[in-house]
Amino acid sequence: MNLSNIHAPKRASEKRKRVGRGMGSGMGKTSTRGHKGQRSRSGSRMIRGFEGGQMPLHRRMPKRGFTNIFRKEYNIVSLERLAALGGEIHGAPITPEVLRKVGVLKTNRPVKILGDGELTVAITVQAHKFSKSAQEKITKAGGKFEVLSGKAGQ
Repeated sequence: MNLSNIHAPKRASEKRKRVGRGMGSGMGKTSTRGHKGQRSRSGSRMIRGFEGGQMPLHRRMPKRGFTNIFRKEYNIVSLERLAALGGEIHGAPITPEVLRKVGVLKTNRPVKILGDGELTVAITVQAHKFSKSAQEKITKAGGKFEVLSGKAGQ
């Protein structure tokens, strides 16, 4: 880079649009608002989604379903991930606190173990929920699973 290839950034030399500054500017008199009508008036403000009186899109669309406010969110951990941690933990039971310390869990939600992947080492796993396939694979590998009760982080 040298002085011969330096140039101003795009739109750097464009002047600001100054409306209502006389007829010579090309934007005098109505100040680019046109003649009459709701949007030409001062203080005019329309609600978001206003379509000039036409039925707005958000009211034309059909409403479907609902959001369950009592839904429980779980941290999901696969058996594959636990098998990879098996060497790090050295036979101690795998609990949500251990998973948080190792960096597998980021939030303080309850933990659910899913049966993705294969498990070859016998491990003891403590979590709030287990899928059926996870339970089968843990017992098949010679390990144990313990269901924790109560909220996470307690």
